[in-house]
Amino acid sequence: MSFNSIQYFVLLGVVFAVYWQLRHRWQNLLLLAASYLFYGAWDWRFLSLLMISTAIDYAVGLKIRATEDERTRRGWLAASMTANLVILGFFKYFGFFVESGAALFARLGFDVGEPVLSIVLPVGISFYTFQSMSYAIDVYRRELEPTRNLLDYATFVAFFPQLVAGPIERASRLLPQITHERRFPDGEQLTSGITLILVGLFKKVAIADVMAPLVNQAFGSAGTASGFTALVGVYAFALQIYGDFSGYSDIARGSSRLLGIELMVNFREPYLSRSITEFWRTWHISLSTWLRDYLYVPLGGNRRGRLRSYVNLMAVMLIGGLWHGASWTFVAWGGINGAYLVAERVAADAGTARHRHPMRRVPTLLKILVTFNLTCLAWVFFRAASFAQAGEILQAILTRFGGPVDVDTVALLVFAAAAALVLDLATRASEDDAPIAALSPAWRGAAAVALIVPIVVFAGGTPVPFIYFQF
Repeated sequence: MSFNSIQYFVLLGVVFAVYWQLRHRWQNLLLLAASYLFYGAWDWRFLSLLMISTAIDYAVGLKIRATEDERTRRGWLAASMTANLVILGFFKYFGFFVESGAALFARLGFDVGEPVLSIVLPVGISFYTFQSMSYAIDVYRRELEPTRNLLDYATFVAFFPQLVAGPIERASRLLPQITHERRFPDGEQLTSGITLILVGLFKKVAIADVMAPLVNQAFGSAGTASGFTALVGVYAFALQIYGDFSGYSDIARGSSRLLGIELMVNFREPYLSRSITEFWRTWHISLSTWLRDYLYVPLGGNRRGRLRSYVNLMAVMLIGGLWHGASWTFVAWGGINGAYLVAERVAADAGTARHRHPMRRVPTLLKILVTFNLTCLAWVFFRAASFAQAGEILQAILTRFGGPVDVDTVALLVFAAAAALVLDLATRASEDDAPIAALSPAWRGAAAVALIVPIVVFAGGTPVPFIYFQF
């Protein structure tokens, strides 16, 4: 765990202790102050960007609501989209496009020199920008009434438990919880909230952070690594990114529940998916649904014929890949997943024409294993620093499989995989987001010990930042 993680829990504890002693308006003031303090602790310079994004979409929402003239409404929405995307584009993608352009000119024989401008990426900018933009879009679509209370809206955008890595909440769901009075959580809510935080910490510390050295070793020595090391690195990264991001989401949801606010579920056992389509309905759900509602559907979705739906699907996944990072490897990752989804859609459409689904008779376990391994193949490009490194990892797996098998490495990988599987199966079987909280007191205590002991054992290692903080 990093210093900022410790800061987070200290802040949460202080806020919780004071929060429930205050009236509603003062609660929101406290939440906003804590959120700005939390974000400013990363880099105070970028707090102004969060405030600018907040001010723009708050004002735009009121302007759109104040007129029925469609041209004026579109103009205000365009102003919001332009301002937000210019800020996001400059800080996240300016260097990427400059470097890509310089590389292209170099290939054409023009020497334009090395780009010298270095821009620091503000933490969480993709998350809060998308959250703020969706508010203006929903107001424009007349699906949401804009709030006239700037404090409430600013708290919605900056709510600290989910500020830097989501989930990306819709105003229609989160904003009413900000604007209305909240009740102190009952015993069940307190227990489930604390349980979610504990499970999230376990996923982060005992799964993600434990896998990180295996991943770093494999990708750091991709050119010389054995096939065994490379394959372990790929599977370890699949577990690392799931434990890391799912763990953060659990912590965010548990923290919010202690404050009387419910965040959406961002993961639903994605590695138990039987298809890539199902995977993307259960992985980073807030982003998947955002891309669906604000990109795929406006592009035409599947309303303009099959071919157009395939093109739309691929375009959305390419944009989704670029959203994750300013690198062509992220675009490739999005493209690979887009190709998977298009292939599944083509097969399903063909099966519908023949009145049968092509995967109907395939055993469920085989579907899960194939889906998981296809996902891991795509993860190679997500994790690799370059196409060359991704190629070296794949080449090692295919041509250099052999060498000594490290028993300790296998044991760690099996432990992490088994832990993730048990947690996901327990959640799915109980249909409860915090199944441990529903156990009897004795079993609940035993489960808590089973989570706390590995956290304590593995917490002493090198702190590993949350992966999604860079997005």
